[in-house]
Amino acid sequence: MSETTGRPFRLPAPRRTGAPGEHSSETTARLRPVPADPTPDEPAAPFGRPAAQGTTTTRPATPPRPAHQPPAPTAPVTPDPALSWSATRPLVSFGEPEGYDGDARPRPLGRRGASQAAAAAVCLVLGLGLISGAVTGSWLVGDSGAEGSPSSFAAAGSLWHSVPVDQLFPPTVQGRGAGPGGADRTWTRIAVAPDSGCKDAFDPLLRKALAPVGCDRLLRATYTDATESYVTTVGLLFTTADAPGMTALANRFRKERLDRRSDLMPLPYAAKGTPAAGFGAPQRASWTVSVLTEAPVVVYAVSGWADGRTVDDPQPAGDAVEADATTAPAQAGLGNEAQGLADRVERDFRRNVRSASEQPS
Repeated sequence: MSETTGRPFRLPAPRRTGAPGEHSSETTARLRPVPADPTPDEPAAPFGRPAAQGTTTTRPATPPRPAHQPPAPTAPVTPDPALSWSATRPLVSFGEPEGYDGDARPRPLGRRGASQAAAAAVCLVLGLGLISGAVTGSWLVGDSGAEGSPSSFAAAGSLWHSVPVDQLFPPTVQGRGAGPGGADRTWTRIAVAPDSGCKDAFDPLLRKALAPVGCDRLLRATYTDATESYVTTVGLLFTTADAPGMTALANRFRKERLDRRSDLMPLPYAAKGTPAAGFGAPQRASWTVSVLTEAPVVVYAVSGWADGRTVDDPQPAGDAVEADATTAPAQAGLGNEAQGLADRVERDFRRNVRSASEQPS
């Protein structure tokens, strides 16, 4: 039997020009060589169209790979770090909770910068200074709610005969910012009344209101402003009461607003031959009364025009100094005259009391 018996009939493959012929001993069909890429000098044939006649394209033959040989291992592919999830995902951390400052900007809570700590320390120091200043000012300026020591209370009651009159009623009193709108004032003393008792020194209703604290001595002086347009009498009533008695009277004046009643106005001291010669009861325009609790003293002041004009509607100084006050005494600044002069005489009195209480006995 021929060697070709049992094999399927197959036409011989066309042989390329120049290819070696097949031998009888070959049992594996040859693979058709793949045409080589066109050279730069030869244009490639269009896709799907045969090459032009007469053009020969050669490609080196690729040896066949045995069927049993495994494919060559491929190199592992390394992912691009720029495309990884860790490079693009947001960074999440559990930090400190945030608050907001005055400009609505977030800031960590519970953390203070050095500047904030310094500012807090400065505020603490300033606060302590203000508190200590307020305590001192309550004594110098006049806070009827603060009681002094027993020694200073007793010393204050004897100042009427131990302190010169020029210290109680200085010849000239400077009132910086005491006038309307914060204007400065200067008062000049034009008369000093002899120290006396309280008989005929007050209207009957005011004398009755002051009766519970008694009357030891009354000192008075009258001042005029720099233009001699106004006159003001300021008085220091030294009582015989103790500290609880003065506190009770001060509470009554505050609760019943006795210092605002026009039927409880103090009387002026009208000295002959001075601008205050015509300053009587009908000329009273504004007044103030202050009952001290750290000293047995009542400080008061009453003001009016120096030309002797009468006043039909007097107004307490506390109301006349208000910015919206429209009465004649308020518009003329007579409330400022009474309030400003009384405050400064009271301040000087407190200073004398403190000086007397600090002297060794």
